[in-house]
Amino acid sequence: MHSYEVLIRPLVTEKNTMLLEQNKYTFEVARDANKPQIKQAVEKAFKVKVSSVNVINVPGKMRRAGRRRGMSSPWRKAVVTLEPGNKIELFEGV
Repeated sequence: MHSYEVLIRPLVTEKNTMLLEQNKYTFEVARDANKPQIKQAVEKAFKVKVSSVNVINVPGKMRRAGRRRGMSSPWRKAVVTLEPGNKIELFEGV
């Protein structure tokens, strides 16, 4: 998998904004990406040093639209901890 296919989008929520104080950034990543690939992609895309990566598999949920019922797609979330002194400017001012 190419490193540009690993990161899908940054996740900006209230909880994830609070994690910025601990130098932790959250991304939606490809379902088949592993921790070393995520680390390499973040370091290459933002030119920072990553100290650790935690991965969470988020299951799909039951959704309704009128009478029809279906499932939302499962996805994968990565919480990336940067080494002290590193920042990602994409998340600043959020």
